[in-house]
Amino acid sequence: MSHIAVIGAGISGITTAYALSLKGYQVTVIDRLRYPAMETSFANGGQLSACNAEVWNSRSTILKGLKWMMRKDAPLLFNPKPSWHKYSWMAQFMGAISGYERNTIETVKLAITARENLYQWAKDENIDFDLEQRGILHIYHTAGGFESGKKVSQLLHKGGLERRTVTNDEIHQIEPALQGTYYGGFFTPSDATGDIHKYTRGLADACAKRGVKFLQDTEVLGIDCGPPHRIQLRTGEGAEAQTHTLSVDSLVVCAGVGSRHLAHMLGDYLNIYPVKGYSISVYLDTPEAQHAAPWVSLLDEEAKIVTSRLGNERLRVAGTAEYNGSNKDIRADRIAPLTNWTRRNFHDAATDRVVPWAGLRPMMPDMLPRVKAGSRPGVYYNTGHGHLGWTLSAATAQIITEVIAQNERQSAPAQFATSPATAAAPAAAHSARPADTQNLDPVHRESHDPRPV
Repeated sequence: MSHIAVIGAGISGITTAYALSLKGYQVTVIDRLRYPAMETSFANGGQLSACNAEVWNSRSTILKGLKWMMRKDAPLLFNPKPSWHKYSWMAQFMGAISGYERNTIETVKLAITARENLYQWAKDENIDFDLEQRGILHIYHTAGGFESGKKVSQLLHKGGLERRTVTNDEIHQIEPALQGTYYGGFFTPSDATGDIHKYTRGLADACAKRGVKFLQDTEVLGIDCGPPHRIQLRTGEGAEAQTHTLSVDSLVVCAGVGSRHLAHMLGDYLNIYPVKGYSISVYLDTPEAQHAAPWVSLLDEEAKIVTSRLGNERLRVAGTAEYNGSNKDIRADRIAPLTNWTRRNFHDAATDRVVPWAGLRPMMPDMLPRVKAGSRPGVYYNTGHGHLGWTLSAATAQIITEVIAQNERQSAPAQFATSPATAAAPAAAHSARPADTQNLDPVHRESHDPRPV
């Protein structure tokens, strides 16, 4: 079997490595950090949320962003400082508004497929990741927000997801710990939550047992495309750093926000922008705090804040979207709304021990991941999952594995150049997507063209 390098050891890279190992490939994972899952896959909101598959490309999102620009604590913060990357991304984001409904439906279908694979892999490998299959509850404070939610529910239903309307009384029956009065909400019983870091590290351990090699603390300096592909690497730092070369038959870029730079090395264009999100882990150190915290996952639609219960002693609270370049600074004025929201809605869930975190979501302008062959033979991408990386990862990993397998079965070099992208998805993924699978990969028809997509 071929030797394949997977660049990136976050959730997308590790699920890709695992899916490839199941097919019998020799796999080497490369990551610049010392351990897997130390960046965006470290402390996200924890939701496995098909119900959150609505893409953000809508006029209402743009209007909200403009309204919130002067508020430091706004759910969405856009730094207007000029940047070609930022403004070219925003132009393409607005250009994708016409695909809002289609892309939302495609995303929910993919999310439904993914979760079955994710659960099965955890069962097969005995991974404990604080899974809670109690559903996700969306709550609304106003009639306007609730009516918008109804329209989203119609799109989710078209994608095959059950999400039912609930009243204020039903909201409190579903999650008794929640305080306050709400206009209404929606409940998705099939969604779940868990600890992405535990899951990714557990699956990485399973990969290692299956023979996958890991080159951690290793930076990619350059790539000489073949095949075979020669990847120039530097391991370690300072005086202890060593450079070496790895030769592989194929490579898959799964490097989150770093995928844009790697694609440029490989002659491709991926307009991924780093959209920062924040979270706090609230440690529930007393029986009273544990009793006061919610077990059902919540999404406050107007505050854009989500919660996930991670075992008996932790509550994850996450939210915000910040368009402010490639920095992971943890700002107090962005963390405070998460802590205040927790205090307001769960009075007795003590917030005296709170650990803040920030991570960069790798977002494409149309909010769809890029799961495709590159413009050069043996180069592939599984990246750009945005805020749904964990939710979609187990499906996109299988899709890219099947794309690779199909290209290897078709020996003619021209088959690589056509970049069939997601058209070779496994049977489970086929059942979740219509025949025009190009929607998941809108760039595959221009795989020779490195211009923006």
